[in-house]
Amino acid sequence: MSLAEVEAIARAAHEGQTDKAGRPYAEHLRAVAEGVRARGGDADQIAAAWLHDAVEDDALTPRWLQDAPLSRRTKDIVRAVTKRPGEPPEAYAGRILATPGALLVKEADLAHNADPARLAALDEPTRTRLAEKYTRMRALLGLPAPDRPSGA
Repeated sequence: MSLAEVEAIARAAHEGQTDKAGRPYAEHLRAVAEGVRARGGDADQIAAAWLHDAVEDDALTPRWLQDAPLSRRTKDIVRAVTKRPGEPPEAYAGRILATPGALLVKEADLAHNADPARLAALDEPTRTRLAEKYTRMRALLGLPAPDRPSGA
């Protein structure tokens, strides 16, 4: 499956969904895919970036992922970054770290989720809660704190 086909499937699967700020969810998927590309990710990782929330958000089923004409590596990355109900953050981070290629996808996801402009659209309690959650996950994954704008 080509990256254009993966993108089209991801966009269709998330059609009508919005993020916490009310923006079309496909904007987040595009930002994560571009973040992976900018960080030197390969086609498998970019495909996984487009699909990174599809199973978790019930936009696509685990069976769809299993049967999709995608590389095993892309499927493994998507499974690694898919949170499981009741799963402790430490176990989630451990699975990402144990899956080749998954850390880069999660790093791009966290970078977009923690983008100050994106967080600014949220109410203060939500912004604070999410910022703490993303900071903790970055620490569990051994990722450095994101760069802050000068003067911040």
